[in-house]
Amino acid sequence: MKYEILGEPLPVVTCFVDAGETLITERGSMSWMSPNMKMETTTNGGIGKALGRMFSGEALFQNRYTAVGGEGLIAFASSFPGSIRALQISPGNNMIVQKSAFLASEAGVELSIYFQKKLGAGFFGGEGFIMQKLSGQGIAFIEIDGHAVEYELKAGQQMVIDTGYLAAMTESCTMDIKTVPGVKNMLFGGEGVFNTIVTGPGRIILQTMPVSNVAATIRPFIPTAK
Repeated sequence: MKYEILGEPLPVVTCFVDAGETLITERGSMSWMSPNMKMETTTNGGIGKALGRMFSGEALFQNRYTAVGGEGLIAFASSFPGSIRALQISPGNNMIVQKSAFLASEAGVELSIYFQKKLGAGFFGGEGFIMQKLSGQGIAFIEIDGHAVEYELKAGQQMVIDTGYLAAMTESCTMDIKTVPGVKNMLFGGEGVFNTIVTGPGRIILQTMPVSNVAATIRPFIPTAK
């Protein structure tokens, strides 16, 4: 498969696939495609895995698109202004991503549910108790809210991240939460009560415009029903 990512901050990834090659996506993610792309809706692993994906923020069913009779073209557009990143998934190089980040992947990539090992990180860290795990073999495309900034953390190296800004990390990283020091800082600092602490080794991808922050910003301007 070859691909190109165009159009930030409203990006789309266009994939050029060989005959017989299959891509997997969530329901509604396909934007346009050549007429020889055959679609099949499936649970992709049975009802158990389908329910797991649903709890991690994705649809119960997935769509499989296969090029028939020759090279095919298919495009997947982001659902929110930001970035699309291509992740190379392989054994020992699994990625943990925020809920609803998954856009599409090659057929060898498996999307599953991922529970935070530490309850505090899940309930208060802003990324949620349930995240998504990308494993297997192949290229996966994820959506980033805003611009993506990447860091490679060494063993024991940490990054303090405000709520919602962690988009993805390698499975080798660990995530925990830490309270903002000082009561005055908590009440008047405007940064909330908790921060997320990610510890290496591994790669992290941060995002500059979490959709939750955007929603909170525009909420006061939305008229309420009377």
